[in-house]
Amino acid sequence: MHVMKFFRSLLGSGAVFSLLMVTFFFLVPSASAERIYLDIASSGVRKLVIAVPSFVNGEGNQNTATGRDLARLLEEGLRFHGFVRILDAHRYEGQHRPDWRGLGADYVVTGRYSLTGERMSIDGSLLDVTSGDMLATRNYQGKAHQREEMALRLVDALVEAFTGEPGVAQSSLAFISDATGRKEVYISDVFGRKVRQVTRHHHLCVSPRFTADGRQLAYTSYHRGNQDLFVTDLDQSKKTRTLSRRRGMNLAPAFSPNNRSAVVTLSKDGNPDLYLITMDGDIIKRLTKRAGINVSPSFSPDGRSICFVSDRSGRPQVYIMDLQTMRARRLTFKGKENVEPSWSPRGDKIVYTRLVQGQYHIYTISVNGGESTRITSGAGSYESPTWSPDGRLIAFSRKVNGKMEIYVALANGEGMRPMFALEGNQSYPRWSPRMK
Repeated sequence: MHVMKFFRSLLGSGAVFSLLMVTFFFLVPSASAERIYLDIASSGVRKLVIAVPSFVNGEGNQNTATGRDLARLLEEGLRFHGFVRILDAHRYEGQHRPDWRGLGADYVVTGRYSLTGERMSIDGSLLDVTSGDMLATRNYQGKAHQREEMALRLVDALVEAFTGEPGVAQSSLAFISDATGRKEVYISDVFGRKVRQVTRHHHLCVSPRFTADGRQLAYTSYHRGNQDLFVTDLDQSKKTRTLSRRRGMNLAPAFSPNNRSAVVTLSKDGNPDLYLITMDGDIIKRLTKRAGINVSPSFSPDGRSICFVSDRSGRPQVYIMDLQTMRARRLTFKGKENVEPSWSPRGDKIVYTRLVQGQYHIYTISVNGGESTRITSGAGSYESPTWSPDGRLIAFSRKVNGKMEIYVALANGEGMRPMFALEGNQSYPRWSPRMK
């Protein structure tokens, strides 16, 4: 009974933006770049204080609705990454030459924009208050209605100036919501502003999974009476197609980094086992064979290995398999139930869910094993962790007082907060990869 309860709990476990005409210039003096690069996942790192004044228009006016809107978009995007504190604009608004150092700012984002008919140009620069150096400048051009996309591109560029890797403001999140009364698949930007319902099957849908290029989304649905696996093109111009309709379970695909294959759980022969399949659903080879229940695969960034969950030892634990040799080694040893693993895009850690005194919490562990680190605390149950595409943030679902929402935290657990507020319950989040 324990095994069946465990497997039922895993059945559901774990936007493409318009293309822009973009030109950019990125100027970072090497000494300054080395000085400001941060490991924002390290404990105890002080948040950088950043001022984002209203953007100036082509006539030099800093008091326009568009300028203020662009600045607020930059603030929201930078704040989301968790290592920034935004300086209150009321402290310097109206000042011709603010004393940034006296105000406590570490850096200032200065921006300009211009409108020519339906075309828009946005420039953003990053000023180091201490040195007076201009560390980064970028320019984006597109249509006026694409200003949010351009602003978010600027956010990701500024995060790269601080950390050496672009931010994730342009990424998306897939999840399950019961806002309509049925559990359907949705997709949203990370701020919860652009929410789109992907499925309308009016039946239970679970386990959304992005393909490696982020352009398609797979999920399992019960609307045909079986746990079938489907994949839909996110541009909504093509019909959803079936990836696997074999008898029994067709669950939670993990797509290879080269986007040429996937690992799925199938129970067509009775036991839930892992299979490597093509992108058309044809079986390439069977990876496990009657060694307990085998579910929740996740690829390593190099595509050579997977992590997954198996109860072959008697309890559900996380394992790692080399796909060449097909040899598996056990990774987790503490805790009676360790499930829902996800391999970090950085390749060094795996995040997973552990049952602790009747509640689920999120842990990380090195791919080499050793001691695990708990990153969630407080009331409620935490499940279905998923990495941001840069490996710096982790999103997960949290259930408190019967309400389930999606939260996000730094990879070390600091800065945990709701990701967005939507109607209904949201669960099983899955972060998109970066769009190519």
